[in-house]
Amino acid sequence: MKLKLCSSIIYKNSPEQTPDKMSVNNELIFCYQLSPEQSQSIEPDRGKFIGALVFVGEAAMEVVSATATHRENPLEPDQSLDVILPAGYYFFTQSRGERPLNNDEWLNMAIEQQKDGLWERNKLGDLLYIRYLHEDGMFATQAFRELKE
Repeated sequence: MKLKLCSSIIYKNSPEQTPDKMSVNNELIFCYQLSPEQSQSIEPDRGKFIGALVFVGEAAMEVVSATATHRENPLEPDQSLDVILPAGYYFFTQSRGERPLNNDEWLNMAIEQQKDGLWERNKLGDLLYIRYLHEDGMFATQAFRELKE
């Protein structure tokens, strides 16, 4: 589905986090650079789809102050800054269950998301955001792809 994220979500840069560390008490986000060739293919090669891990973020429990320093461009290399899921328009997919999706499962979800998005003639960005959170007693695994003009 198409989603308008009205406000950016800022995370504490946490490169040591992994999906298996997900619990009911935290929220994680992983940003991946997608292969330019594969990210626009209706039948992407699963083995070549995901490129480099750009960042990993963990939701800060405290309210982010107005003076927080974050990078608007996720590809900036400064690892000391907070990371961000920028406000904007996204093609969005979510899975909910008793546990977060593992790497194979969210990759399947992201590929199906891309197929659906391209089938609907959307122009998708080359970054994939995978967000893990716990809400309403269940784990949610979410995939965000920027919608381009």
